[in-house]
Amino acid sequence: MTADADIFTDDFRAAPYWWDGTPRPELGPVQLPASIDVAVVGSGYTGLHAALQTARGGRSTLVLDAADAGWGCSTRNGGQISTSIKPDLATLARRHGMATARAIHAEGHAALAWIGDFIAEENIECDFDVVGHLHAAHNTTAFARLVAQAGSEPAGLETGVRVVPRDALRSELGTDAYCGGVVYPRHATLDPARYHQGLLERALAAGATVAPQTPVTAIARAAGGFRLSTPRGEIVARDVVIATNGYTGAPTPWQRRRIIPIGSYMIATEPLAPGLADELFPTGRTVTDTRRLVYYYRLSPDRRRVLFGGRVSAGETDPRLSAPLLLAELVRLFPRLRDIRVSHSWMGFVGYTFDTLAHVGRHDGMHYAMGYCGSGVATASYLGMRTGLKVLGHEDGRTGFDGLSFPTRPLYSGKPWFLAASVAYFRWRDRLNL
Repeated sequence: MTADADIFTDDFRAAPYWWDGTPRPELGPVQLPASIDVAVVGSGYTGLHAALQTARGGRSTLVLDAADAGWGCSTRNGGQISTSIKPDLATLARRHGMATARAIHAEGHAALAWIGDFIAEENIECDFDVVGHLHAAHNTTAFARLVAQAGSEPAGLETGVRVVPRDALRSELGTDAYCGGVVYPRHATLDPARYHQGLLERALAAGATVAPQTPVTAIARAAGGFRLSTPRGEIVARDVVIATNGYTGAPTPWQRRRIIPIGSYMIATEPLAPGLADELFPTGRTVTDTRRLVYYYRLSPDRRRVLFGGRVSAGETDPRLSAPLLLAELVRLFPRLRDIRVSHSWMGFVGYTFDTLAHVGRHDGMHYAMGYCGSGVATASYLGMRTGLKVLGHEDGRTGFDGLSFPTRPLYSGKPWFLAASVAYFRWRDRLNL
């Protein structure tokens, strides 16, 4: 493939692949109430799960979103589902003590199990499948670290992990680019837009009102709770849930100072030649690697395309510009794809935190759940559900994340001015055998 080759298909779209089958819903005009029991800001997984609980619990519930329902990363992600906790047990124990560390990791396991049960119980058709997940080592030091971690899982938090040495990796993935890896057999996949649509339908059926294209511009204390200002008028709500994650903005400055919005970029290829999917992905597992600037990829649910994502630029860029960079990395891993073209390229903002943990709690009287650090399908859903229960006052709303401090940094106000330098540093580290 030459640098000036036309890499895009004739029907290329700078939009998520998932939207082809599930466009953003047209909800029609919504009359805003003057007052409501619960106002949820954000209509992604977190917000809709919170709304589902409060609506089913008998509270009048209004979900507000600046764009269309689910326009953010809830329909832009790769649809990969894991236990989602990034810091290992030892790291968390040093920060918070062993009891809290175990409770946090237990929540990751609980979220993974719960989302499969939820989808089955609600009969949401979203191509949910427990295919397993290959975490591949990009160098020998990383592989040694994976082997050590796999052999020292704490009792009660076992994942079923299995080590795959380099000479056996072809049974998992059709590339020689990695030094081995580990398989987590309980991890799963889904179509994120179909899942979101099913969740939206159930929230609406429960009696929640969803108002798209209705940005919240300010939130203030008021008699009876909070006054939310929008371009379409004001609403007084007894309880407020902030569920904005990587799109957290000026109306909630405390949360904004604690969330780092980082663009994650994805491409979908045109349909593969017959048999090629089985050659490259013989087990159909999802894949991530051990780079600090991680790549994540999988087959589409129909096994016809490769969906490939990662961070390929120092700053945020246009998906048309990120597509050639992502494709070059895909071809480096799989030379058989050297003539493949790109049918879709898109991006979304994930919400990172300074301690690489999700956070759930209450600040200034408002509930919040956010900061899923790029692994939010299960965790956002699970913590959104728990937050809804917290609003209802249920004991089942408690989580292992409760009571954690939510750190920020001096001079940080929500714009990651340090991102370009961090990306350059991590890219340098990824080139070394560290």
